Amino acid sequence: MWVIRFCIAQDEKYGFDKKKRFTYFMVDGSTIMLLALWSLREINSDKIASYHPEVRLLVQNKQVIMENGIVNVTLSKPEGTILGISYNGIDNVLEGRNRYYNRGIEGTRFSVIEESENQVELSFSRTWDMDNSSLPLNIDKRYIFRRGSSGLYIYGIFERPQGFPALEIDHIRMVFKLQKDRFHYMAIADDRQRLMPTGEDRSIGQRLDYDEAVLITNPSNPELQGEVDDKYQYSSQNKDNKLNGWINFDSKANESVGFWMITPSNEFRSGGPIKQGLTSHVGPTTLNILHTTHYAGKEVTMAFQEGEPFRKVYGPVFAYLNSVSSGHDSQALWTDAVRQLSEEIRSWPYDFVKSQDFFPPNKRGRLEGQLLVQDRHIEGGRFVYGNKAYVGLALPGDLGSWQRQSKGYQFWTEADNMGLFTIENVVPGDYNLYAWVPGVLGDYKYNTTITITPGCVIQLGSLIFNPPRNGPTIWEIGIPDRSAAEFYVPDPYPNLINRLYIGKPKHNFRQYGLWKRYPELYPNQNLVYNVDVDDYSKDWFYAQVPRNIGNNTFRPTTWEIRFHLPFVIRGSYTLQLALAAATRSNLVVRFNNPVAIRPHFSTGSIGQDNAIARHGIHGLYWPYSIEVPSYLLVEGNNTIYLRQAKGLSPFQGVMYDYIRFERPEA
Repeated sequence: MWVIRFCIAQDEKYGFDKKKRFTYFMVDGSTIMLLALWSLREINSDKIASYHPEVRLLVQNKQVIMENGIVNVTLSKPEGTILGISYNGIDNVLEGRNRYYNRGIEGTRFSVIEESENQVELSFSRTWDMDNSSLPLNIDKRYIFRRGSSGLYIYGIFERPQGFPALEIDHIRMVFKLQKDRFHYMAIADDRQRLMPTGEDRSIGQRLDYDEAVLITNPSNPELQGEVDDKYQYSSQNKDNKLNGWINFDSKANESVGFWMITPSNEFRSGGPIKQGLTSHVGPTTLNILHTTHYAGKEVTMAFQEGEPFRKVYGPVFAYLNSVSSGHDSQALWTDAVRQLSEEIRSWPYDFVKSQDFFPPNKRGRLEGQLLVQDRHIEGGRFVYGNKAYVGLALPGDLGSWQRQSKGYQFWTEADNMGLFTIENVVPGDYNLYAWVPGVLGDYKYNTTITITPGCVIQLGSLIFNPPRNGPTIWEIGIPDRSAAEFYVPDPYPNLINRLYIGKPKHNFRQYGLWKRYPELYPNQNLVYNVDVDDYSKDWFYAQVPRNIGNNTFRPTTWEIRFHLPFVIRGSYTLQLALAAATRSNLVVRFNNPVAIRPHFSTGSIGQDNAIARHGIHGLYWPYSIEVPSYLLVEGNNTIYLRQAKGLSPFQGVMYDYIRFERPEA
């Protein structure tokens, strides 16, 4: 298993020096890291609008220096590691005291791709040497430095020619470790910003049920006393994971500085628009997740067979710096970063990238259409608009396969309230069109492969989505939105809270330890839900987890759904059951007999998403359409038994998305 990371740290071999920084590309058997130290120079970004010096490049024996009057960047040669970036008078925005174990893999070839007064693009590449001691992958690290730009564009080209051995990659990420003495305020969304604990606060805190979760017991900031810090509390979905970073409030300098990671496109990320990944967290750490198995497991691992070719461009992404005088509201830095994100999105795909593997705007295609939904038991069977549908192009595959894809590009958009959609800037290639509609069960797939060519405009017209349906609805639980957020999410323990999410109901699920509430709420028996009287927002626990019976021992749980049938129609009923998450689970379904030797249905062992432990409220989507012969039902009271049959860990379990019971057609 390989985890590819772009990180930042100091080279302890040379020690900490204000004028010399060392960065590297390293591998420890499972991790590849691009480690970088940034050293900063005094120039205020407020001058950007009025002063645009030329970009200058100086190539020396062992290093390369770029400057544009706003930011200075120094890289090692030929390794391609960032030795320094200077900005706005701060000597070093990145932490210079991070430890690492060896220098690992570095670039072996340096070349200047472009050098002009307006832009410099540099390449630091490495080719697999076939000695079986390094990663069988060719990597080209690229840096783009532009005139008038307050930051650095970074991208990578990953290649596997035919003949390379088998390989698995679980994570590809860029990681920036900022100066821990300066950066304490983190921002990842309008409503997700706060002063954070320090790494030292974590190190002396109380470890909770897993390493990432720590109770802060003696913080440097007393206001953080008694809070839980857990990096997974700050995860975001791909569609939202476009901007995160930190702010340095420096009263001595009378100025605040922001460091931001901006991702203008998700086309190179895995798993579709609602795939989740990490953002910023204690370090202070700023992440850019390019590929991850988090909230999905090995199902999205990039698994290459021996000889399987591969080529993909990750990025460019933009490391952006800004500043504001202390007399201004520091939120101006966040507002400015949001503005910069909008500018980068408008500029995507960039027309200044020089790699032939990156397709500029004039070499991409566009797809247009309209998605309509026809359910014969809704709205009298009339067509309705695919309101706010998620529509996307991904590699050809089975229905719903896009959420498990990790090797190809994906291009997603959100349809309007009439189901009209446009997917722009699509890289040429063969795709399937996939879609799903919030509030509608199931997945849509267009039945013809779509070939995108440079400059093409494909108009598909109206597409009809017939969602899963075998008969009229008798009852339903939840909302088919691929999330368990509408179910009952309990209040956190008062001594295990993250105050950021207090008073923010839509973020309740991000609190630590909610799974422990289950045996407290159901001390004597497991959950029983009566469809005629109960309310799923109050009476359906957000996750079916094992019961803690003491001494760190857990037992499987069986939930009951009770319903009344005034009569039974001969034929087959249908239980539409969609799971929002599963972790090492086996959901077994029985009708009217909880001890039947042979269950009516079993999912088998499924799921590795860890969404329960990682505050995810959803992982991968698992839809099942279960045929129920009428002889299993009785006139009068009936019970469906849902047993999550595995219970070795408190984090094993499932989250439900939606359950619907359908009768046979009349």
